[in-house]
Amino acid sequence: MVENTHCAVIAVIGAPNAGKSTLVNALVGAKISIVTQKVQTTRARVRGILTEDQTQLIFIDTPGIFSPRRRLDRAMVAAAWEGIAGADQVLLVIDAPAYMAGAREKGAAGKSRADADRIIEGLQKAGAKAALALNKIDDIARPKLLALTQELNEANVFTDIFMISAQNGDGLGDLKKFLMEKAPAGPWLYPEDQLSDISDRLMAAEVTREKLFLRLHQELPYDSTVETESWKETKSGIRIDQTIYVARDSQKPIVLGKNGQTLKIIGQAAREELAELLGTPVHLFLHVKVREGWDEEAARLRGLGLDAVE
Repeated sequence: MVENTHCAVIAVIGAPNAGKSTLVNALVGAKISIVTQKVQTTRARVRGILTEDQTQLIFIDTPGIFSPRRRLDRAMVAAAWEGIAGADQVLLVIDAPAYMAGAREKGAAGKSRADADRIIEGLQKAGAKAALALNKIDDIARPKLLALTQELNEANVFTDIFMISAQNGDGLGDLKKFLMEKAPAGPWLYPEDQLSDISDRLMAAEVTREKLFLRLHQELPYDSTVETESWKETKSGIRIDQTIYVARDSQKPIVLGKNGQTLKIIGQAAREELAELLGTPVHLFLHVKVREGWDEEAARLRGLGLDAVE
């Protein structure tokens, strides 16, 4: 039994595509959340667990905070803000290049900056303090970074600011050291060898959804999801049946591809990663169905670990 333990729950928040999931994966040292170039990839709160020496850090990888329109959007944003409640530390991740470009541009950069500013305003109204991670700093000159730091400091929200690149690991050592040192004394909440709280069924669905987005991020809109319908252990491995739900009839041929080739490629990529993660052969069977308005169904949102928000 480990004595004199420390444990901290860290809510990782930020605008969509700020790099939260990449950061959590890098800090935990394992793939906990899926990562794609598509915004709003993370939909539910996923906990990544880092246990080192006598300290356990529990990172809550929250969905990106943005202006919600659909019920799914509202549930995702609510999940992100709820992730702050009860956290020992809030870590706001900002895409530094996009934030800087957003001051003079509209489009994606402008939206990214607006979303980040909205989060800062929310923290101010709540009287909450946070650490700030300026992400994707690789190609930004230091004087510009210092000017950005000074600008953001004026919000009087941030206790500490870190300049990092979650992709290549720059600055992560200092950030991890800070979080370790801030962890209060207390018992660990998870076993030492556990890396995440996500169930195998949901993890499998997320892996397939990642491969779907990576393959079709330009052709397929955001309104698609994957559900694990059955999970059976057999003598030759694990049989997994999953359904990919799309919102319109016109999207089904996109997922299937000519003669089903696109679906086959997605399934092969997902099967290979799942076999590696689970340490056993995986027999994956994918089906595509049209379910208009799935992102407004309370039952489907609960399946993603989200509370339905009216």
